[in-house]
Amino acid sequence: MDAVFSGLASGFATALQPFNLMLVLAGCFAGTLIGALPGIGPINGVAILLPIAYSLGFPAESAIILLAGIYYGAEYGGRISSILLNVPGDAGAVMTTLDGNPMARNGEAGKALSLSAIASFVGGTFAVVLMSLFGPLLASYAVTFSPSDYVALMVFAFASLASLVGANPVKTLLGAVIGLILASVGIDANTGVARYTFGIPDILAGIDFLVVVIGLFGMAELIHLVEQQARGQLKTLKIDKSFVTMADLARTKWTILRASMIGFFIGILPGTGASVASAVAYGSEKRACNNAPSFGKGDIRGLAAPEAANNAAAGGAMVPMLTLGIPGSGTTAILLGALLLFNVQPGPLMFEQRPEVAWGLIASMYIGNIALLVINLPLVGLFARMLTIPQQYLTPLIAVLAFVGVYSIVGNAHDLYMITLLGVFGWVMRKLGFSLAPVILGFVLGGLFENNLRRALSISGGDWTILVTSWNAIGLYVLTVAIIVVPLVYSRYRTRALAEGDADATTDAPRS
Repeated sequence: MDAVFSGLASGFATALQPFNLMLVLAGCFAGTLIGALPGIGPINGVAILLPIAYSLGFPAESAIILLAGIYYGAEYGGRISSILLNVPGDAGAVMTTLDGNPMARNGEAGKALSLSAIASFVGGTFAVVLMSLFGPLLASYAVTFSPSDYVALMVFAFASLASLVGANPVKTLLGAVIGLILASVGIDANTGVARYTFGIPDILAGIDFLVVVIGLFGMAELIHLVEQQARGQLKTLKIDKSFVTMADLARTKWTILRASMIGFFIGILPGTGASVASAVAYGSEKRACNNAPSFGKGDIRGLAAPEAANNAAAGGAMVPMLTLGIPGSGTTAILLGALLLFNVQPGPLMFEQRPEVAWGLIASMYIGNIALLVINLPLVGLFARMLTIPQQYLTPLIAVLAFVGVYSIVGNAHDLYMITLLGVFGWVMRKLGFSLAPVILGFVLGGLFENNLRRALSISGGDWTILVTSWNAIGLYVLTVAIIVVPLVYSRYRTRALAEGDADATTDAPRS
């Protein structure tokens, strides 16, 4: 423990140097702006700015501090478009739309933005504290997860979808299946067979996540606004001076703590990321609140849970990268490449050979979380004023963000037609009462599920028993059964108790 505190002290000495401190603030501010752009997300933001940091000749510790600031700044920024426009900035912000956007439409945009900033701060700080104290130990456990264990984790995540959103579990699961189908489009990596491509060469490589999320959310929202405008049903959204109160924080304190723990521990598992963490945290919180009907309609707990989880997952993903040299997410894979670009080898020896890089990065994350809170809270009112833009001007704004965001990253004109097609499909699903979040989560989890299932069966030579031979997998399957069975048993018990109570009340009633 003494080594941890001495390492942190040297890290703060590095991070608090004026130049590095300036880079922390610049990275956090730039990351917030990047995250607010629909579809760009932290992975693209870090990838775009990596060549700039390298070409400017920054020292290794300064460059990685800047890129890390962009990383968790973008995790913060992703909530802005999710709450205000119902268009998630990245996969981890999909769950934020479920209760964040209804809050904004109910005139509580300020409360939603400020609460998400505080939940993100707590989740991010919680992750950095645990990373400082137990990083190497947790990373050594995370790498014990085999492909079969990841299959069990994906099954657990899919089971969580059943009670995730909406009042109809069948529609929720059907939406997840549609996401799985979209994830399977393209060339099968093992057999070379084209799946669901219909002879279209542009989708042989599959459908990019950016195309799916912008199409189903951004374009579907655009079509919905055009429909309202054509019917003369456009309403001016209320903007008040609402801000998160101490009563709100007291109501969500355990929500934020639970979600932070879930997000961090899922984040340290290589390859999972914030999308899985936020989905599991939201589903767990909804069940902890006995499937309160207010979820999905602007419940502050439904906003706080995914926001805390995705920022905790971002910190958790740093653990295997720094301590083992194994990226925990797509963004940390780019950060790993950045370290190698500067001749820094991540792993246990980095803390001894390059302590200024390892501990400087960790210390900068403490500073960055505070900086993001200080930067974001005063801007809540400014962000909320975006909703005062007349809808007839907001509609083309969403269209421009959607098309420019997709084309600037993907660079294929065919994908512009694809987001339009998916937008019409998403609009039809909304009209039929489907939630779009399970589709996105099915798409994200589908690739992880298929890849790990193939690896597990390849290792075992096709023996399916490998999926249930490890204690990690068995524990996850037990949790899967529990989250399906326990709510059913509880609901039946509660119904019976209420029926018996009514019967007793009728028996005890005085006769006239």
